[in-house]
Amino acid sequence: MDKGINKPYWLLHGIVFIWGFSPILGKFIETDAWQLVWFRIFLTLIILLGYFAIIKQSLHLARRSILKLSGIGVIIAIHWLTFYGAIKVSNVSVTMVAFSTGTLFSAIIEPIFYKRQIRFYEIIVGLIIIAGIALIFSIEFEFWLGILLGIVAAFTSSLFGVLNGLMVKTIPSRLITFYELLAAILAISVYNAFTGKFNAAFFELSAQSGLGLFLLAAVCTVFPFIASVNLSKYISPYTIVLAVNLETIYSIIWAILLFQENKELTPTFYLGVGIILVAIFLNGYLNKRFNEKQMLKS
Repeated sequence: MDKGINKPYWLLHGIVFIWGFSPILGKFIETDAWQLVWFRIFLTLIILLGYFAIIKQSLHLARRSILKLSGIGVIIAIHWLTFYGAIKVSNVSVTMVAFSTGTLFSAIIEPIFYKRQIRFYEIIVGLIIIAGIALIFSIEFEFWLGILLGIVAAFTSSLFGVLNGLMVKTIPSRLITFYELLAAILAISVYNAFTGKFNAAFFELSAQSGLGLFLLAAVCTVFPFIASVNLSKYISPYTIVLAVNLETIYSIIWAILLFQENKELTPTFYLGVGIILVAIFLNGYLNKRFNEKQMLKS
């Protein structure tokens, strides 16, 4: 087995494991989604600037590239707001299951931007995932808003993942991360200023929230975000999204252990989860077979 080839996949799995704590911290932090996301990005940018000062990283980038990254940054802001908004109005388990629809979105979005044909089996797997979501939705209707926000979070995650896969071909992942997050916090700040959200209460944090936000920024954002963008050089965005679905498993396990969310949900919910996870891993198997056949043909 070639360790050089497999190194990116091991790194990806490590990143996904770290990300599995992100929704747990989102539940732990005692703020609304707007405060959580703003402070997460603010702290991440502070840490990044400190890191750039140490390594003497230049921030110079062409204006056109900055504009493109700014657009993606707004998508990231929407992603995080809907992701943590879903956790706040429902729970971690419901959010992560809805987030699993990212596999379907990537199967559609990636071929458009990478100019390849849509694979039939990817759509079938996507439809199975939708069936699992529909089953959960029909039973856990009280969490309908969390499910919808989780699906929007999945779509935006797939979209910026594919776009970053294109940008990283010409721009260092560190600069991609910095300018995207800078645009994200500016967009949220402008919205907060116009809606009157920036008040004294917005900047008041409990000790628990302060600790949670620091861990979210320092552990779950800076390195994983830069590394995941850089991995787009070696692994397709679709494969990355597929691996990220393991985050669902990790997060649900932690949510059950720490928050006893299993008491809030019915057995039908876990049946839906099972259908979705089977579809995801079936897709991984079929994708591997497809790539092996393409290699034999070439």
